[in-house]
Amino acid sequence: MRIVVIAVGRLKQGPERELAGRYHKRFDEIGRKLGFRSLDIREIGESRAREAQARIAEEAAAISAAIPENSVLVTLDEHGNNIDSPTLARLLGQWRDQAVAHTIFAIGGADGLSPELQGKAKLRVAFGAATWPHQMVRVMLLEQLYRAATILAGHPYHRA
Repeated sequence: MRIVVIAVGRLKQGPERELAGRYHKRFDEIGRKLGFRSLDIREIGESRAREAQARIAEEAAAISAAIPENSVLVTLDEHGNNIDSPTLARLLGQWRDQAVAHTIFAIGGADGLSPELQGKAKLRVAFGAATWPHQMVRVMLLEQLYRAATILAGHPYHRA
Protein backbone atom coordinates (compact mmCIF):
# COMPACT_ATOMS: atom_id res chain seq x y z
CA MET A 1 0.00 0.00 0.00
CA ARG A 2 1.18 3.48 -0.80
CA ILE A 3 0.48 6.28 1.62
CA VAL A 4 0.13 9.72 0.07
CA VAL A 5 -0.14 13.02 1.89
CA ILE A 6 -1.74 15.65 -0.33
CA ALA A 7 -1.30 19.08 1.22
CA VAL A 8 -2.35 22.51 0.04
CA GLY A 9 0.64 24.83 0.35
CA ARG A 10 4.37 24.30 0.41
CA LEU A 11 6.66 23.79 3.36
CA LYS A 12 9.36 26.42 3.14
CA GLN A 13 12.89 25.93 4.42
CA GLY A 14 12.98 25.91 8.19
CA PRO A 15 12.37 23.78 11.25
CA GLU A 16 8.97 22.47 10.12
CA ARG A 17 10.43 21.19 6.84
CA GLU A 18 13.38 19.60 8.65
CA LEU A 19 11.11 17.87 11.16
CA ALA A 20 8.73 16.69 8.42
CA GLY A 21 11.72 15.29 6.54
CA ARG A 22 12.94 13.48 9.63
CA TYR A 23 9.62 11.68 10.21
CA HIS A 24 9.25 10.95 6.50
CA LYS A 25 12.68 9.28 6.45
CA ARG A 26 11.94 7.34 9.63
CA PHE A 27 8.66 6.07 8.19
CA ASP A 28 10.38 4.98 4.97
CA GLU A 29 12.96 3.00 6.95
CA ILE A 30 10.40 0.99 8.91
CA GLY A 31 7.38 1.16 6.60
CA ARG A 32 8.78 -0.96 3.76
CA LYS A 33 9.40 -3.83 6.14
CA LEU A 34 5.71 -3.67 7.07
CA GLY A 35 4.35 -3.78 3.52
CA PHE A 36 3.97 -0.04 2.93
CA ARG A 37 5.44 0.61 -0.50
CA SER A 38 6.05 4.31 -0.02
CA LEU A 39 5.09 7.51 1.69
CA ASP A 40 4.71 10.30 -0.84
CA ILE A 41 3.96 13.95 -0.28
CA ARG A 42 2.22 15.97 -2.98
CA GLU A 43 1.97 19.69 -2.53
CA ILE A 44 -0.93 21.52 -4.16
CA GLY A 45 -0.63 25.25 -4.82
CA GLU A 46 -2.87 27.52 -2.81
CA SER A 47 -5.74 29.01 -4.78
CA ARG A 48 -5.55 32.72 -5.50
CA ALA A 49 -9.30 33.14 -5.90
CA ARG A 50 -10.78 36.12 -4.06
CA GLU A 51 -13.73 34.34 -2.45
CA ALA A 52 -13.26 31.60 0.15
CA GLN A 53 -15.75 29.25 -1.53
CA ALA A 54 -13.94 29.61 -4.86
CA ARG A 55 -10.59 28.89 -3.16
CA ILE A 56 -12.02 25.80 -1.47
CA ALA A 57 -13.50 24.57 -4.77
CA GLU A 58 -10.27 25.11 -6.74
CA GLU A 59 -8.16 23.39 -4.09
CA ALA A 60 -10.65 20.51 -3.86
CA ALA A 61 -10.48 20.01 -7.62
CA ALA A 62 -6.67 19.87 -7.48
CA ILE A 63 -6.73 17.44 -4.55
CA SER A 64 -9.36 15.25 -6.24
CA ALA A 65 -7.29 15.12 -9.43
CA ALA A 66 -4.35 13.74 -7.41
CA ILE A 67 -6.36 10.90 -5.81
CA PRO A 68 -6.05 7.58 -7.66
CA GLU A 69 -9.13 5.39 -8.17
CA ASN A 70 -10.00 2.92 -5.41
CA SER A 71 -8.14 4.85 -2.72
CA VAL A 72 -9.06 5.25 0.91
CA LEU A 73 -9.36 8.97 1.65
CA VAL A 74 -8.63 10.38 5.10
CA THR A 75 -9.16 14.10 5.58
CA LEU A 76 -7.58 16.26 8.25
CA ASP A 77 -10.36 18.43 9.62
CA GLU A 78 -10.77 20.34 12.87
CA HIS A 79 -14.28 18.88 13.12
CA GLY A 80 -13.08 15.32 12.55
CA ASN A 81 -12.65 12.46 14.98
CA ASN A 82 -9.96 12.48 17.60
CA ILE A 83 -8.36 9.07 17.22
CA ASP A 84 -5.47 7.72 19.21
CA SER A 85 -2.25 6.38 17.72
CA PRO A 86 -3.07 2.67 18.20
CA THR A 87 -6.36 3.18 16.32
CA LEU A 88 -4.56 4.86 13.41
CA ALA A 89 -2.06 1.99 13.37
CA ARG A 90 -4.88 -0.57 13.38
CA LEU A 91 -6.66 1.18 10.50
CA LEU A 92 -3.50 1.42 8.40
CA GLY A 93 -2.81 -2.25 9.06
CA GLN A 94 -6.36 -3.20 8.07
CA TRP A 95 -6.25 -1.22 4.84
CA ARG A 96 -2.84 -2.70 4.01
CA ASP A 97 -4.15 -6.22 4.69
CA GLN A 98 -7.23 -5.55 2.55
CA ALA A 99 -4.85 -4.75 -0.34
CA VAL A 100 -5.91 -1.10 -0.56
CA ALA A 101 -3.58 0.36 -3.17
CA HIS A 102 -3.45 3.91 -1.79
CA THR A 103 -4.36 5.60 1.46
CA ILE A 104 -4.60 9.32 0.88
CA PHE A 105 -4.36 11.89 3.68
CA ALA A 106 -5.65 15.28 2.53
CA ILE A 107 -4.74 18.54 4.28
CA GLY A 108 -6.70 21.51 2.98
CA GLY A 109 -5.76 25.14 2.69
CA ALA A 110 -6.47 27.97 5.11
CA ASP A 111 -10.19 27.82 4.29
CA GLY A 112 -10.45 24.06 4.81
CA LEU A 113 -11.66 21.26 2.57
CA SER A 114 -14.85 21.24 0.52
CA PRO A 115 -17.90 19.44 1.90
CA GLU A 116 -17.89 17.24 -1.24
CA LEU A 117 -14.33 16.09 -0.54
CA GLN A 118 -15.14 15.59 3.14
CA GLY A 119 -18.11 13.46 2.09
CA LYS A 120 -15.83 11.11 0.15
CA ALA A 121 -13.58 10.52 3.17
CA LYS A 122 -13.55 7.14 4.87
CA LEU A 123 -12.27 8.94 7.97
CA ARG A 124 -12.05 12.56 9.12
CA VAL A 125 -9.29 13.15 11.66
CA ALA A 126 -8.70 16.09 14.01
CA PHE A 127 -5.63 16.74 16.10
CA GLY A 128 -7.69 18.03 19.00
CA ALA A 129 -10.03 21.00 19.21
CA ALA A 130 -7.33 23.61 18.62
CA THR A 131 -6.70 25.19 15.24
CA TRP A 132 -3.21 24.33 13.99
CA PRO A 133 -1.07 25.93 11.28
CA HIS A 134 -1.04 23.75 8.17
CA GLN A 135 2.73 23.31 8.41
CA MET A 136 2.36 21.87 11.92
CA VAL A 137 -0.52 19.60 10.86
CA ARG A 138 1.73 18.09 8.21
CA VAL A 139 4.52 17.51 10.74
CA MET A 140 2.08 16.01 13.26
CA LEU A 141 0.56 13.75 10.60
CA LEU A 142 3.97 12.48 9.50
CA GLU A 143 4.91 11.82 13.13
CA GLN A 144 1.66 9.91 13.65
CA LEU A 145 2.27 7.84 10.50
CA TYR A 146 5.75 6.98 11.77
CA ARG A 147 4.31 6.18 15.23
CA ALA A 148 1.65 3.95 13.64
CA ALA A 149 4.36 2.05 11.77
CA THR A 150 6.34 1.55 14.98
CA ILE A 151 3.20 0.27 16.73
CA LEU A 152 2.60 -2.23 13.91
CA ALA A 153 6.25 -3.31 14.13
CA GLY A 154 6.19 -3.71 17.92
CA HIS A 155 8.92 -1.07 18.19
CA PRO A 156 9.30 0.65 21.59
CA TYR A 157 8.91 4.22 20.19
CA HIS A 158 5.24 4.29 21.23
CA ARG A 159 4.68 4.17 24.97
CA ALA A 160 1.13 4.31 26.22
